[in-house]
Amino acid sequence: MSDIPVTKRSVMVLFSDSKSPSCHRVRLVAKEKDIPMDIIEVDVDNLPEDLLELNPYATLPTLVDRDLVLYDPQVIIEYLDERFPHPPLMSVDPISKARSRQMLRQIETEWYPLVDTIANSEDEAAVKVARRNLQERLIQLIPVFDHKPFFMSDDYSLVDISMAVLLWRLPSLGIELPKGAKPIIDYAEKVLSREMFAESLSDDEIDMRDVI
Repeated sequence: MSDIPVTKRSVMVLFSDSKSPSCHRVRLVAKEKDIPMDIIEVDVDNLPEDLLELNPYATLPTLVDRDLVLYDPQVIIEYLDERFPHPPLMSVDPISKARSRQMLRQIETEWYPLVDTIANSEDEAAVKVARRNLQERLIQLIPVFDHKPFFMSDDYSLVDISMAVLLWRLPSLGIELPKGAKPIIDYAEKVLSREMFAESLSDDEIDMRDVI
């Protein structure tokens, strides 16, 4: 890490966990928008002093843009989308935007914790329940992907980014979608084959699959 204080750097700084879906989606937004950003991969068991001083909750991701410090994942990705408006990743229509925000919050507060439980819990019963719950939630979305090329939209959005980082992790979580989930499988192939998705992957995320 550079000796230059984080808040004095000329580019944004992102404190990131190389395995976290919440961090991954911030990195993917940055890639999709070609945002200059220093990414500091953090050992979650040994947080750097800089992070502890900047973020009272000591959570990841934490984004620093000069004097601005953000540590709510959804706030971060919406901030990046508004600060760097091209290409837009959120609808300007109030109804569509509200629906997207609601889905983003659901993914962050309900789905990503299931990923964390499956990946990190030593409680086999809890892992089994989380795996079943996540698979069921995905299967319930099958009708959504029958009508639009992306998630409830004709255009790639922050919701697709948040879904993509989750879908990438499914094989490593022991989740296999049934043949009847073909609309989701096709959607996954579409969002995961984007060039910027491959570029957003950390080494740990690459290791979650045999190939990119």
